[in-house]
Amino acid sequence: MNQFYGRYLKPLFFGRRFFFLFVGIILLFILSFWFDFLFGVSQILLIFLAVMVTIDYFVLFAPPNGLELRRIMQERFSNGDENKVELSIRNNYRFPVSLVVIDEMPVQFQKRNFKIRVRVKEGDEVVSAYTLRPVERGEYTFNDINAFTKSPLRLVNRRIKQPSTQIIKVLPSYVSLRHYELKAHASNVAEAGSKRMRKLGHSLEFEQIKEYVRGDDIRTIHWKATARKGQLMVNNYIDERSQQVYCLIDKGRVMKMPFEGMTLLDYAINATLILSSVALIKQDRAGIITFAEQVGNVLVADRKAGQMNQVLEVLYRQQTQFLETDFEKLYAFVRTKITQRSLLVLFTNFETVSSLQRQLPYIRSMAKQHLLLVVFFENTELKVLTETEVNNMEDLYIKTIGERFAYEKRLIVKELQQHGITTILTAPQNLTINTVNKYLELKARRAI
Repeated sequence: MNQFYGRYLKPLFFGRRFFFLFVGIILLFILSFWFDFLFGVSQILLIFLAVMVTIDYFVLFAPPNGLELRRIMQERFSNGDENKVELSIRNNYRFPVSLVVIDEMPVQFQKRNFKIRVRVKEGDEVVSAYTLRPVERGEYTFNDINAFTKSPLRLVNRRIKQPSTQIIKVLPSYVSLRHYELKAHASNVAEAGSKRMRKLGHSLEFEQIKEYVRGDDIRTIHWKATARKGQLMVNNYIDERSQQVYCLIDKGRVMKMPFEGMTLLDYAINATLILSSVALIKQDRAGIITFAEQVGNVLVADRKAGQMNQVLEVLYRQQTQFLETDFEKLYAFVRTKITQRSLLVLFTNFETVSSLQRQLPYIRSMAKQHLLLVVFFENTELKVLTETEVNNMEDLYIKTIGERFAYEKRLIVKELQQHGITTILTAPQNLTINTVNKYLELKARRAI
């Protein structure tokens, strides 16, 4: 009995045309109290409607596989990016059908009114696409696909439910990797010309000893080789490679602030993924340190073959309670564990100068041993407030407070620069491109 109900009655829904006709027949029955001839007409129409509904029912429910539904998408999504999902619909009926398709999306998207309306010809297959933008990492579960189909009579609807449970991982923004890889390679082309060239420098990476030619730096003369050869010989150097680039990701409460649905922490994670990829392309070693009240995950800087996979896995697994950040423990760890001079990219956030002053001694201490790049965030919502027109005292008060916070941000930049610390103040949506550009600039200046 339950099987019969689930197969033939539960998927049955009456269409709007049925209700209009049924209400019309009811009105005719009411009018037949005053006009006797309408009673017979109403009975005939009621019988006719019942016959048409029965025909429509059998037309829709007789084929066991009237529709074939299939969801097509990647096995993983990119956080903060638009990800494409396709629904393949094949019509096995012998007539065209009008459909309303409802895909049961993961609860994280909170899309409760999602519908796709499509018309499919007999024996035809169509693909309907839509995009989803996740704003947090983790596992997302897609459930069943539901299609409400109508015959040309449009009296009853049949719900066809296709079991399509899929679990996907939402990873840091890997979609942008290819774009920034091309940018990194393009930077090499711009610096070195259209063919591969060695660029001479004064780094510590020795390449070879060669004969002196006019224009060589006389400070690089190798006197022992000159004595043996009887002619001037000089040391040849190339730009130093395999520099260590560590991304220090603050997971404290200051990184919980959301912009366009994503927390500052997720923006920093996406930027770290891209920067690590670019650093590996530039022959540097990429590593990660996460911290909050304690030092969290540590990925030692390296440029081995599987380093990017490890970077992606570490960033995907990041979880936090957004507690108060302890910069003192971060400094102690960096001082003892990172002995080679490295580029440290610190992703954090400061809203006031006083909040910076509490952490400044530890930041300055790290900057003495390493090349430190501090990256923090501009409050774009405050920027909108400062640009709005003032109409009353309340608007003036809000605008003044917004300008005060914006001024504090500029003071923070000035304070850090006074201590010789490279700083980026950026909008969250521009974080990745600004950080990568600054890294390429530091490489071009041989600051690392």
